[in-house]
Amino acid sequence: MASKQLGERAPGSRRMFGAPVRALALAGWALLPLRLFLGATFTYAGLQKFANPDFLNQNSPTSIKAQLVAASRTSPIHAVLVHLIALATPIGFLIAFAELAIGVGTLLGLWPRVAAIGGATLSFTLFLTISFHASPFYTGADIVFTFAWMPLVLAGSSMRPSLEGVIAARAASTTSSATSELVAIPFAQVQRLCGHYARGRCAARNGEPCDAGRCPVLLGEPADPVERPRDALERRTFVLRTASGALVAVGVGVAAAVAAVVGRFAGGATIPVAPPELGGTSSAPAPTSATPSALGTLLGPARVVPVGGAAAFTIPVTGDPGIVVRPSAAQFDAYDAVCPHAGCTVAYLAQNHVLACPCHGSQFLVSTGEVISGPAPHGLMKLNVAEGPDGNLYLK
Repeated sequence: MASKQLGERAPGSRRMFGAPVRALALAGWALLPLRLFLGATFTYAGLQKFANPDFLNQNSPTSIKAQLVAASRTSPIHAVLVHLIALATPIGFLIAFAELAIGVGTLLGLWPRVAAIGGATLSFTLFLTISFHASPFYTGADIVFTFAWMPLVLAGSSMRPSLEGVIAARAASTTSSATSELVAIPFAQVQRLCGHYARGRCAARNGEPCDAGRCPVLLGEPADPVERPRDALERRTFVLRTASGALVAVGVGVAAAVAAVVGRFAGGATIPVAPPELGGTSSAPAPTSATPSALGTLLGPARVVPVGGAAAFTIPVTGDPGIVVRPSAAQFDAYDAVCPHAGCTVAYLAQNHVLACPCHGSQFLVSTGEVISGPAPHGLMKLNVAEGPDGNLYLK
């Protein structure tokens, strides 16, 4: 039996782990469900932020500023976040506009790789700031979104159906060029049609064995060293993509403005403004050095906490934010206000009589701190707060 030449493959042989040539370019339809989900989700997220007046209201416990303050305590990039708190409003606007632009671009298939890179970058940034400490880690959506964007980053402009495809076809028709649409075809059919294939070898490759992984037809390379003028087509495509991008950007701006107007006209969110904060002083006589061991650590005057409302304070030992709710004149329910899901600070919703996380929507019972709805894996840590005879609240 004659020995095979080095590099020659037996007819019909396949690579065990090798992907087909231009596999990503043929994956557009398979990625369509993921693309629609990501595009719709980011579009909704952007519109929701513009429609929620509290998101940019620095006095609201659900604002972007409150979220940055909460994230700065637990995020691995806290050294950066503490300097961004003063810029919370423009950062919130940038996040909302970016989510909306990324979502619309992904849905339309316009500059899709740019949109996918933006989506992955934004998701990873939110992972580092908001959900880094989510436990278990798979309960944090941001890391999942980061990897969900990766197939679209790799596929790029090959996603179909898309506005990019319409633009490419339009540019090809105006320049009398062939479109760059890719189709799947069995390699055996390519060999039958190819003028360079003979007896298992490729004349365009100097007689090397014919192989799908190195086929000049499948790779899009010219079989002959002839210059192929495509500059006009590429210029036309770029101009149409840029013009379409500008029109979409204007549409995104209009949609953001409409969402903001509708949100304010409808009354916005029902979440109240930030609660009052307990200080360490009171008009009542100050405790002596002997009383803290008996009454606990002084938080502030009980009158600061309205009946049916709540007040915030700082837990002396840990430095975490605390919250105390006063359902009745003589009852005080206090908790460590750090949500166990991702570290955001919970707020009291008086109309629902629950403690709620502004970042991911977890809700907790006021009476016990137990989880009503996730994704928080467990309840809030309950604190023992009581009113002393001097009218002050003490943490025991």
